[in-house]
Amino acid sequence: MPEQDYGMSVMPRLVRSQRGALIIGISALIATMVGAFTSPAQFFPAFLFAYIFWIGLTLGCLALTMLHDLAGGAWGVIMLRFLEAGMSTLPLMLILFGPNIFGLLYLYPWANVDQVARDPLLLEQYPYLNVPFFLIRAAIYFIVWMALAYVLRRWSLELDRADNVALVSKLKRLSAIGLALFVLTSTFAMIDWVMTLEPHWFSTVYAAMLMMGAVLSAFAFVIVLVVWLGNQMTLAGVNPAGLLNDLGSLLLAFVMLWAYLAFSQYLIIYSGNLVHEIPWYVNRLQGGWEWIALGVMLFQFVLPFVYLLFRDLKRHGILLAFVALLLVVARAVDVFWLIQPAFSPSGFSIHWLHFTAWGAIGGLWFAMFAWRLTKHPLVPLREHTTPLREIATEQS
Repeated sequence: MPEQDYGMSVMPRLVRSQRGALIIGISALIATMVGAFTSPAQFFPAFLFAYIFWIGLTLGCLALTMLHDLAGGAWGVIMLRFLEAGMSTLPLMLILFGPNIFGLLYLYPWANVDQVARDPLLLEQYPYLNVPFFLIRAAIYFIVWMALAYVLRRWSLELDRADNVALVSKLKRLSAIGLALFVLTSTFAMIDWVMTLEPHWFSTVYAAMLMMGAVLSAFAFVIVLVVWLGNQMTLAGVNPAGLLNDLGSLLLAFVMLWAYLAFSQYLIIYSGNLVHEIPWYVNRLQGGWEWIALGVMLFQFVLPFVYLLFRDLKRHGILLAFVALLLVVARAVDVFWLIQPAFSPSGFSIHWLHFTAWGAIGGLWFAMFAWRLTKHPLVPLREHTTPLREIATEQS
């Protein structure tokens, strides 16, 4: 297979995956819409859970794209097109945000004017937590994210046509500013969309923990795809052992950062022992939820942490992909554990709509992701002179 293939040989596989994902997404969407009419009280929390996971994956791709454009690194060469395709699904996520708007009264206590009038704390929060301002903020978030994604991808593709040093500098400057805007907007978005499900509870770490989890899920997701498609991609061996080792090391760093934030929040709230903070964890550590928490701790931190400490294991593509896939699944369970107890504080509860909503958004998301991925070679053409072979040899 010629070296100039740049991953084009995998396009038929991606097209087949796109069709399969689209069929799954549409089928699950139909089932979910039936549930929306028959059980709206179950539908809206389930849809929000699915939406938060997939928007997190999308935003994680955006953050990692800017991180690579700013810092560089061989790891980003093989991940860049996947990350750009992931962040390019933002228009779809904007459309799918609609059901959350229609379900505000089912989701957020502050959206109910009568409840606000009876609650002194909600009354104090009303200048910020009210429906019109909530929608304005959501619009600002999407405008910022979509503008960043559009310009980053446009300039990146321009670099394929002409290796322009000035354009590289512009990408770095935009990514530096973009990361600052991303941190600000994503923090407020996670507060608005998730933390205010329980407006009597506060945490300064919560939004950062959610976004670190989003970056972790995006990085793990792309590792799975790189290994899955890597055997047929031909840029001097697109996933040699040295580069796999780098991917595994970065994955370990993201796992540790997420664990640090999650433990910091727990430690601060536990040591403070304040009556308005403790119930949030009490609801999530009893009634069956404690087993979900234990599973998240084991599969999102303990097992990946131990595995990724071993250099030889990180350099094995299939095993690394398995750990990455495990992390993606654990992230979905973690998001479920964060959201669902707000609607079933008496004990563990799950509904079939949680599965269909996740599959509906995920199927449509992956279909658009694969479509965007097939529009351009999987390896940036400007990188064809990058000495990946030499880098891999040095790291071997």
